[in-house]
Amino acid sequence: MKLASGMCPVARLLDAGVNVCIGTDSAASNDDLDMMSELRTASLLDKLQARDTEVVPAWQILHMATMGGAKALGLDKEIGSLEIGKSADVVAVHMRTEPVYNPITHLVYVGTNSITDSWIAGKAVLKDGKLLHIDEAALQRKAREWGHKISQWRASASGAVSANN
Repeated sequence: MKLASGMCPVARLLDAGVNVCIGTDSAASNDDLDMMSELRTASLLDKLQARDTEVVPAWQILHMATMGGAKALGLDKEIGSLEIGKSADVVAVHMRTEPVYNPITHLVYVGTNSITDSWIAGKAVLKDGKLLHIDEAALQRKAREWGHKISQWRASASGAVSANN
């Protein structure tokens, strides 16, 4: 939406048997890598585009984010669902609003949920919202440093372009 490059006709693609998946684009074009937000946006945008509240229900959005993504990568036999013999990354979600009538619809449609814990290949990497193996303060400092360098580079590059015109 930010780039105004159009909307994907998800309901029509699904009806045609196309595997559709959801992921984050990139920080370069979306400024955000929030998968929970992408689930919600995709579900609401599909309904708006189709002008139909019944298209692409929450369970299908969750499937697109898990098994759909695994299938798109050709890895659906190895990842994408919690099954014996598959590799799995798992998150725990704090559902902040009550009541929770249906956990899947709540996960997809409620924008106040937050991931509290995460395990990658069975190894805990996030506990109570805190990274376990990364110094967050150092990472944030490094990100700010690179942000400053990129801003300086962009300013000097745009100045060079202006000088040549």
